Amino acid sequence: MAGYKDPSFEERTARAQEARAKALKLLADRPPVDEAVVAQRKAAQLARDADVAAKSAARKAAIAQAKADKLAASMVPVKVKPTEAELKAARDERYAARRKRNS
Repeated sequence: MAGYKDPSFEERTARAQEARAKALKLLADRPPVDEAVVAQRKAAQLARDADVAAKSAARKAAIAQAKADKLAASMVPVKVKPTEAELKAARDERYAARRKRNS
């Protein structure tokens, strides 16, 4: 039984050169590309890209709006300082209630 024999350097380079020639022949045998088809494909790709960009922008806007709504819902309302008239009215009510209790 014959054992495996490593190919020599010349054999490996010859095989590589044959493979290269075969690949170039396959490349040369391909039919030429029609420019109208290329333009149509580019237009379709641009339309898909625009659609993806629009969906992405809408999704980002929705996320930002949801974050803003959540932040607004979790915010504690700011207490407004009462005016002098409101302070005086509250003080007068307390005085009147005290007088009513004591009398």
